[in-house]
Amino acid sequence: MALNHGALAMDPALVKYANMSSNRMKYFRWTPRTAWLSFVWVFAVPFTLGYAGYITEGKWDLRGKRKGDTISEW
Repeated sequence: MALNHGALAMDPALVKYANMSSNRMKYFRWTPRTAWLSFVWVFAVPFTLGYAGYITEGKWDLRGKRKGDTISEW
């Protein structure tokens, strides 16, 4: 009996997930949770990273340090 090595048994759950993933815009709804998560990832995280970068600008100079030298400049 010959085996068909090229055939793949499709898992119904994976097929359903793939269809849902490709059609996500049809199933998306704005809820308080999605609005909050969107605000956090679009505004709060970049603001926090930018602020942390701004207040530490020039504080550490890692170039040309020798053993025993401190990293902080001020």
